[in-house]
Amino acid sequence: MRLIRAENVGPRTFRSLINHFGSARAALERLPELARRGGAARAGRIPSEDEARREIEAGRRIGVELVAPGETGYPTRLATIDDAPPLLGVHALPEALAVMARPMIAIVGSRNASGAGLKFAGQLAADLGAAGFVVISGLARGIDQAAHRASLSSGTVAVLAGGHDKIYPAEHEDLLLDIIQTRGAAISEMPLGHVPRGKDFPRRNRLISGASVGVAVIEAAYRSGSLITARRAADQGREVFAVPGSPLDPRAAGTNDLIKQGATLITSASDIVEAVASILERPIELPGREPEHAPPEGEPDTGDRTRILALLGPSPVGIDDLIRLSGISPAVVRTILLELELAGRLERHGGSLVSLS
Repeated sequence: MRLIRAENVGPRTFRSLINHFGSARAALERLPELARRGGAARAGRIPSEDEARREIEAGRRIGVELVAPGETGYPTRLATIDDAPPLLGVHALPEALAVMARPMIAIVGSRNASGAGLKFAGQLAADLGAAGFVVISGLARGIDQAAHRASLSSGTVAVLAGGHDKIYPAEHEDLLLDIIQTRGAAISEMPLGHVPRGKDFPRRNRLISGASVGVAVIEAAYRSGSLITARRAADQGREVFAVPGSPLDPRAAGTNDLIKQGATLITSASDIVEAVASILERPIELPGREPEHAPPEGEPDTGDRTRILALLGPSPVGIDDLIRLSGISPAVVRTILLELELAGRLERHGGSLVSLS
């Protein structure tokens, strides 16, 4: 827990550190040195053991348990994505944790939804619940809210952008309570006390898509956050579904465009059930861990770091491109990127893209 809560350590960095050093304890000891080599002016903050213990205890007081991939309460499919959270806070009644192992369908869409969109979202959610699916969404206004409400009796999961004690929007605290009390669940990778910021919502969206078999988008404008969820779903190998709308309604521009790009057009829950039937028959393959203490292929030198920094900029570039253009071994490039990230100088994007912060 101390490692994933350390400054500048995200899920991908966490995994790289564990694979390289073999344990969280060993990685924690090397964090200051790695950050310094990446150009950090100061060492990133690492929570103390007491702070970690206090967070665990505070979570339990409000019904939140921290679970890791493979443990009861961690959504099975979520564990298969590249940037799966090493720890996930789950708020659910003990007898409701089984809901996390059932197949999930995400329903997302406009916050400013039309009456017809809200009605369809509710009908779709209810029918999917009756078919045995758990509806997962982001607790937002509009489509999310309608989907959660309609699937309370069958099980629904809300994915939070902030800590479990910082619900957004605040007026949905009652809805969240209903979800918990009706044997649904709320999940978040953020620590208690974390107030959601703008950049946390796209990060949250990858959990919605990652935990699901497929994502259904209902009413989304061109710049809708729901389209981010759809893109992440495609990157993660999930099915993408879209409900067509009037070309005269800006709220349907994004969904109509998704259909043009190859998303499956749906008009009922049966369209989704039929599309994912074969997927549900396949076993879920969890990613294996790389060998512990993977031997480094030489340490980066000043010239290596200079070449990589020269290739990086504010626009995202592929890691494979960095390796090819620099002529530096993949292991050394990964080490340099790890140093830069721990120094707070590197930002990771979907699809193995990176840029300078």
